[in-house]
Amino acid sequence: MNTPWLTILWLLPAVGAVAVLAIPSSRPDIAKWFGLGVSVAVLCLALGLTAAFDRGGGSGSGDTSGRYQFVEDHSWIPALGTRYALGLDGIGLVLVLLTAVLLPLLIVAGWKDADHSGSLDHSGGRRQKGPHTYLALTLAVEAMVLMSFVALDILLFYIFFEAMLIPMYFLIGGFGTTVGVDRTRAAVKFLLYNLFGGLIMLAAVIGLYVVTARSGLGTDGAGTFDLRVVVDAVSTGQLDAGGGLLKLLFLGFMFAFAVKAPLWPFHSWLPDAAVSATPASAVLMMAVVDKVGTFAMLRYCLQLFPDATRYFAPAIATLAVIGIVYGAVLAIGQTDVMRLIAYTSISHFGFIILGIFALTTQGQTGSTLYMVNHGISTAALFLVAGFLVSRRGSRLIADYGGVQKVAPVLAGTFLVAGLATLSLPGLAPFISEFLVLIGTFTRYPVAAIAAASALVLSAIYILWLYQRMMGGPSRAVEGPGAATRGMRDLHGRELVVIAPLLALLLVFGVYPKPVLDIIDPAVAHTMSTIGQTDPPPTVPPSPDGGPR
Repeated sequence: MNTPWLTILWLLPAVGAVAVLAIPSSRPDIAKWFGLGVSVAVLCLALGLTAAFDRGGGSGSGDTSGRYQFVEDHSWIPALGTRYALGLDGIGLVLVLLTAVLLPLLIVAGWKDADHSGSLDHSGGRRQKGPHTYLALTLAVEAMVLMSFVALDILLFYIFFEAMLIPMYFLIGGFGTTVGVDRTRAAVKFLLYNLFGGLIMLAAVIGLYVVTARSGLGTDGAGTFDLRVVVDAVSTGQLDAGGGLLKLLFLGFMFAFAVKAPLWPFHSWLPDAAVSATPASAVLMMAVVDKVGTFAMLRYCLQLFPDATRYFAPAIATLAVIGIVYGAVLAIGQTDVMRLIAYTSISHFGFIILGIFALTTQGQTGSTLYMVNHGISTAALFLVAGFLVSRRGSRLIADYGGVQKVAPVLAGTFLVAGLATLSLPGLAPFISEFLVLIGTFTRYPVAAIAAASALVLSAIYILWLYQRMMGGPSRAVEGPGAATRGMRDLHGRELVVIAPLLALLLVFGVYPKPVLDIIDPAVAHTMSTIGQTDPPPTVPPSPDGGPR
């Protein structure tokens, strides 16, 4: 009997979330160390899965296609044709690794987040188990995200896709950094936007199930939610549905993923939620939870609806380009450092979605790598900014100046993280952004050129931000926070969080091959599944008609 490694992977944080609540309220330090230990155990398991993963594609048990590995497949709800089916491909694996690497760092970064304003109840009294609840919610989000990356049953994926909104809602509304009313409003906005997208997707999931039943798929032809069965039926033309219906179903799935990602114009919940959450929770949302949306575009939208994908790809690419430029322009005009970083993420998600719907091997490889690199770079920049804000007590850029003179390590890490955000060559995001632009140019050259303009805009908002906050004279502004002139530099716990992130940015910036070796076979399989090939290179003939 094979060991159910993927079940253990998501159950570890799920059980840990329950167990941490059982720790006495008088022992918050034990709860913190226990939560950290659980997240480290998940990381060790993810590294073990990576070591055992066959980078050539392999042949997972129970998966005749050979795409998915560590496959687990058991009957769950036979009457609905729903199975407890899990499996891992290269795209899912790198996102599992991203999640597993970030969670211990986020727990350490938010070590004191629940000890202050977040641990107050609605009557103003201190919660009995603030740290316990905070850690339980964080681990619950991790468990649900991991399940989303390994689920091979459409209904199973949908349940966890929606369920992760609940703990994330409480992390924003119950442990945020802004005034209670503001963070509650931001949390409700986050929940309503994503729930609405999820309801539209539910209708599409039900519609797809009806189509599979009409096509005679599943046990006794009663319908199925098994992703592999449906994709095989699509590839062989066995799905009994007209093109118009499949386009509607595609839009139902895509709408939910576009809200989660977020894609312009469904993005407006993100800046409010990011600035209202604690820095660690905001990174959990932007670097981990939101990746489920872009991952699902690759796994579900493209493979289930290849014809509809080709039909809507130009429109989605256009929205992605608008999001790229829109996010960058709005970032330039921000006066709040955390809101500025949130808008940069909208721009970066535009690049990810553009690469996916360019429908080229380089574009999709770049997008998958961008998901990983964006998670690392955003985590580094947002957490360093959070450490800075915690010292001064203000998110306003104008309240800072001269930080590099009094806290050179903090300013230096902020600069490296910022340069990674603008995709400086030599740092990890450059490779992924370059692949996306090359892959897009071969199919949509105008879109690629328009997206490339964001490279200039990103240099403006990052370098100008650094100049205003870190350069100039040190300020001693009166207010609730400490003066800039007496600001502390990064200390031990903060360095433990930031150093690994900067190291990853440097290593993947010069040597991304280990990650690309995992991603490439999965992207090739996706392209083959949807029947898509890369556009042939176009080289104009020489004047004499011969080759150049």
